[in-house]
Amino acid sequence: MAASDTDRFEALIVPHLDSAYTLARYILRDEHDAQDAVQDAALRAFRYFASYRDGDPRAWFLAIVRNCCHTWRQRNPSVPLNESLVEEMSQALYDSTETDTSAIESSQQAAITRAVQNLPIEFREVIVLREIQELSYSEISEVTGVPIGTVMSRLSRARKRLASMLGNEIKEAS
Repeated sequence: MAASDTDRFEALIVPHLDSAYTLARYILRDEHDAQDAVQDAALRAFRYFASYRDGDPRAWFLAIVRNCCHTWRQRNPSVPLNESLVEEMSQALYDSTETDTSAIESSQQAAITRAVQNLPIEFREVIVLREIQELSYSEISEVTGVPIGTVMSRLSRARKRLASMLGNEIKEAS
């Protein structure tokens, strides 16, 4: 790859590494596996960067990350999912010297993260791409390789399941 291509790759793809890692963490539920998947995806993106055709670089790269994650899950179906992700993500968001209000918010964030983690993979990835990564429906369609109507349907179903799970959690806490 020419130096100008390397510079172009760094300018277009490297800024999206954090988004890629977030998506991989939600799909794989393990920080080390997510790091490996993002590294693999970055290498694949670099190797095939010549085939990139001036679209949305974020969506292009996230599609590669998603595919790497799904490939990893297929190759490792018996690996238990790491439940500490909820606690780690919640702790990363809040400092331990928080007020009562912040503690309540932390608890609510943990409940939401736990609910998202319990969604089936096809719902979890569209929620993460839309609500956390703030991708448009067309970008999500590009990343997941499904029609926009399917994206909208999955988002609707995912939101209903989240509302149901969070409603049940509130009832159980009462």
